[in-house]
Amino acid sequence: MANAAVDVLLALGVAGELMCIAGVVAMRTVFARLHYAAAATTVPAWLVLAAVLVREHVSSGGLQAIVAVAFLFLLNPLLTIATARAARRFDERA
Repeated sequence: MANAAVDVLLALGVAGELMCIAGVVAMRTVFARLHYAAAATTVPAWLVLAAVLVREHVSSGGLQAIVAVAFLFLLNPLLTIATARAARRFDERA
């Protein structure tokens, strides 16, 4: 039963990441692309974390996954804002 739950969670996580990639490819402006790139570290990352925790529980691997997803979730907004500001400055100069 646990293997089926892991498979479903990973499938949903990968599907979410693929939707984010499709959004990045389909959008025309850098700001719209940033929106979809930032979304890739939210729900899909948590689904992959849930799959890891179902498989590994709170062991060394589970704790490493928790830390990795927490860093993604907490630091990605900072990176996205910094990238958007740099893109805006670049657009103002052009």
